[in-house]
Amino acid sequence: MLRSLFYASCSLKTSIIALTGLGLTVLAGCSGSDPATTQRIEQPAEQRLATRHMVSAAHPAAVEAGLDMLRRGGHAVDAAIAVQMVLGFIESPETGIGGGGFLLLHDAEDNHTLMYDGRETAPHAAQADRFMTLGVSHPRALTIPSGSSVGVPGLIAMLGQAHREHGKLTWAELFEPAIALAEQGLPMPPRLQKQIEADWSLRLFADTRAYFRQQLEGNAPTLRNPQLADTLSTLATQGPEAFYQGEIAERLVERVQDARWGQTDLAVEDVASYQAIKRDAVCAPYRQWRLCSAGPPSAGGLIVQQALGMLEHFPLADMPPHASATVHLIAEASRLAFADRNHYVGDPDFVVVPVDQLLDRQYLRQRAALIDPGKAMEIARPGEPGQRVEMRELSPETEPEEQGTSHFSVVDSDGNLVALTSSNETPFGSRMLSQGFVINNQLSDFTFDPLLNDHPHPNAVGPGKRPRSSMTPLFVFDENGPRMVIGSRGGSRIPGYVLKTLIGVLDWEMDIQDAMALPNMVERGLGIELEAGTELEALGPELEQRGHEVRILPMTSGLHGMERIDGNWRGGADPRLDGVALGD
Repeated sequence: MLRSLFYASCSLKTSIIALTGLGLTVLAGCSGSDPATTQRIEQPAEQRLATRHMVSAAHPAAVEAGLDMLRRGGHAVDAAIAVQMVLGFIESPETGIGGGGFLLLHDAEDNHTLMYDGRETAPHAAQADRFMTLGVSHPRALTIPSGSSVGVPGLIAMLGQAHREHGKLTWAELFEPAIALAEQGLPMPPRLQKQIEADWSLRLFADTRAYFRQQLEGNAPTLRNPQLADTLSTLATQGPEAFYQGEIAERLVERVQDARWGQTDLAVEDVASYQAIKRDAVCAPYRQWRLCSAGPPSAGGLIVQQALGMLEHFPLADMPPHASATVHLIAEASRLAFADRNHYVGDPDFVVVPVDQLLDRQYLRQRAALIDPGKAMEIARPGEPGQRVEMRELSPETEPEEQGTSHFSVVDSDGNLVALTSSNETPFGSRMLSQGFVINNQLSDFTFDPLLNDHPHPNAVGPGKRPRSSMTPLFVFDENGPRMVIGSRGGSRIPGYVLKTLIGVLDWEMDIQDAMALPNMVERGLGIELEAGTELEALGPELEQRGHEVRILPMTSGLHGMERIDGNWRGGADPRLDGVALGD
């Protein structure tokens, strides 16, 4: 029976959970609030064209900050840092210096694509059973706002390394727009107001409540953050190292150790020893294009590349976007890709992730043969590349709910590309603030049960380990060079949002803006999710007849990117958010 989930204010159901063993009773809820968008914005086409450089991000002030750096002659990395700092102020529930992310960079001069890994890390004292007690997984609603969920933030280290290697402007001037905005303030974005009002769990945390809820007072709520301005000023003058050594790091650890519940083993030594990692991008063909994305510990690019590697054996270009047969094929390919992702992907410094084998064309052809165009497979299981197309003895793992994150895209006048996805994990992260920024809850992205089918789980907690991610910053290349820059917000739904947009642009030859605006459809191994209030709702009964479980719910993607058309750049910004794509 079709299950419609009407515009709920939280993704985690309100519940009263008694922790008898700890002598603690907690009212938990709304840790993943993602209120539905009530109004959609359409940016005129003429504003989305550029010949030199372009920025697409979730707020006009962030876009202008990036463009300012590009107009000064800055590199795409310079613009990215300015954009990220502004978003960390305006979209603080989603992203900021208390979290982490992945920066995908295409260097035009040497024609090389690489990624900077700024994913958070577990403390060195962390153990695999971190989120288990007597063999039972901890409730996710209690784990998120606890000290045990906080990882060492990696965003500043990642940006610092990218700037040292590619920046043209000084580090300090990249912080100027964010500092000015945080000091002077701006009208509070409607979406942020809705997030604050919808997430009643903020009432349980004094510092978070004091910052977010008090700013709603008055007839014209204004967003200001003097504490964040002070912190950013320190980082601007003292460099990225100031985040990891000295007062900022000490106060961060003190706040986490003072968590309302859930003990932490985070120490100042963990923060001081953090290192961003430069890795090769993961690239794979799709029809006549080449797609490059972030690799493990992010699995988003692998999911998209695997799904497209299966879908290229079907005539998608001839299939209408809003037909049940089309949705069915995309969903089945996504299910198979998620099954592989859940079985194999973890931190590559701790587990062997067979990336090349998972993207092998013969293997993906065999996986595509498992897809019946008429009906859904009963169970989507992982395969064993080079050995078996599916491991029938295994029970597949499902994916927990998560909804945070922000994404933006940049291209500079030299043709350098940046796609940066960053996150606090859930909106408002761990619900804790330190020195004006939200502290992440990224360690809850680890798998709570350290075993998978009686073997060590690739995404189990480990000392210094990085949790698996779904972030999907992605570039598309054709025979003439860069064709597209794309990425999205949305937790584990991100690969589905990006996949939809890629198919829209590449197979259906749509304007990137129109492809972003297509109704969202996601299949993460949890059944097909259809975006509420769109024409896809009507496909529910047909998809159920094909054997799918269907849910209808709000899905606020945050796609931002641009495409190369006739030598110019044409931008797109997800109409579900407040962003724009602008350039010169």
